[in-house]
Formats: sequence, structure tokens, C-alpha cells
Amino acid sequence: MTAVAVLEVEGCMASSAAISHDVLATANRISLAAKRSAPFTVSTVRCGTGRNRAGLDGADLVIVPGLGTATAEELEARLKTSACRRAIGMLAEAFGAGTALAASCASTFLLAETGLLEGRRATTTWWLAPLFRRRYPGIDLAEERMVVADWPIATAGAAMAQMDLMLAVVARFAGPGLAHACARYLLLDQRRSQAPYMALSFMAGQDETIARAEAWARANIARDFTMDELAAAAGLAPRTFARRLAAVCGLSPVRFAQRIRVEAAELLLETTRLSVDEVARRVGYAEPSTLRRLIRRDARRCPAELRRSGRTATG
Repeated sequence: MTAVAVLEVEGCMASSAAISHDVLATANRISLAAKRSAPFTVSTVRCGTGRNRAGLDGADLVIVPGLGTATAEELEARLKTSACRRAIGMLAEAFGAGTALAASCASTFLLAETGLLEGRRATTTWWLAPLFRRRYPGIDLAEERMVVADWPIATAGAAMAQMDLMLAVVARFAGPGLAHACARYLLLDQRRSQAPYMALSFMAGQDETIARAEAWARANIARDFTMDELAAAAGLAPRTFARRLAAVCGLSPVRFAQRIRVEAAELLLETTRLSVDEVARRVGYAEPSTLRRLIRRDARRCPAELRRSGRTATG
């Protein structure tokens, strides 16, 4: 049986904490119904501005629900609070005692602050990726991933990725069969990537030069421009532009341009009756097969599925 402590830092997202408890309770309930022992014992440890009465001693795994911050500035301020500094110390001490750690959304910053993620692969919520990359350059950030289970540490992306994180926890500590049963019971889809949910304009807008390049690319989307032209639109040399773009968005210039074209294509497919050939032409691809391939890679759907989802949303 795995002893799990849910570390609720003062002000954490109530929904994220509830999801943690609900998935573990579901796993226990399914196991008991199958005449097997419950795989998890669960406790709640609250970390506030006052002295903590409970610690993480005896926990095999610590789950940290999302912090619930709305902006990067708010998160940076939260990380300096006594509650967060205390939580960071507790996590580092627990890990040193052999405890596994898991966190999602802004709480991944608590794990990063311990230094335990240095040299490891991790993810975080996509809209905080630029801040994460600036603060922790020694961490291999894969912000497009929904969950990075680099055990004994696991991280997950945006707020509702807490559900994906918990399924990864169940798979690790109680087996993939039980995780699959939990997913079916909770009617969950398998979302392996945050990419379909990541708003490129939001990330690009955090840097004036990248925002300039994005606006120029959208204005010139119908033609086959070069990456040197894109860099010039940002007012940077190609190599400098590539480095800046990687720091802000985690993308190469080619992937950046592709994401802009695919976003525009998805919107046209969902909101118009234009053929795929015509959509491809309007976003700068002479070969529709290229657009189809990129949509499958980034959106995990084909153009026909995007079109159907658009009709459902408006009909």
C-alpha cells in the first residue's frame, strides 16, 4: 500500500486538490470492488503562513496541487512567501528521505525551486513556460507534454492536467490496468500533449520582438517566406532571433512559422466551408498533404475532425 500525502499550500486550487483525492479514492474503490486491497492511504498536509503541525514523514509519495496563480508576476511573488518557502523545504527534505514527488501547473515551480529538477526533464503549464525557462535554464523543459513522469519525480501541465498527473500516479504505484479502469470510470480521454491548447500569441506577446515577428508572419501567411525574412521582421539577426524564440516560446523558427500557419488553418476549417486545398493555399502551403501532416502532429486530429468539431460548436 502506498502512503500518499497531498500537500496543500495556502491558496492552492481547490479543484486541483479535489481531483487528487477523487482519483485516488476511485482507484481504491475499483480495487475493493474487485476484491483486492486498496492501493493507497491518503492524508492531507496543509502548509500555510503559520507553523505546520503535520509533516511529510512516512509518505511514499507527495502530491502538490496547483497553486492557483493568475499571472507570472503573481507566481513570482507567491514563491517568496513563507508558505511556499516552507513547502519547498518540506519537499526537499521528503525527497531526501526517499519520497517520490508529483506536481502540476504552477506547483511545478516549487519542485524546481528545490533544485531537484536540475538536469531532469519536466513540464509545466504552457503559459508559464517562458518564466520557467528563464528561472531554471538547467531543466529540460518539455512544455508541450501534458505529463512528464521522470520518476521519482513527475510534473504535469495546465490546471486540469492534475487529472492526467493522478492517472500517471495510479499507473506507477498501482499498475496501468487500474489507471485505465479509473480513466474509463471517470470518462476521461487520453491527452498526451498540451499542444492543442497552447496559445502561441500569448507566449509570443511576452517579448516585443517575438510579437513583432508573429504579427508579420500572420500578415504574410499566404506566401512562402524564409526564416531570414522572419528574423528581419523581428529586427534581429537569424541566430539571435532563433535563440530569443527558443527562450520565449521553446520553438525553432521553422516550428514557430508552422504553428502560426496551423493555427490559422484550424480556424478556417472550423469556421468556413473552404476545401482543405484552399485552406492550405491561404496559409502558405502548396501541398495540402503538408498541412494535413502538421495538423495531425500538432492537433492530434485530422482536418475532417476539426471541421466536424467546428460545426458542433456552432450548431
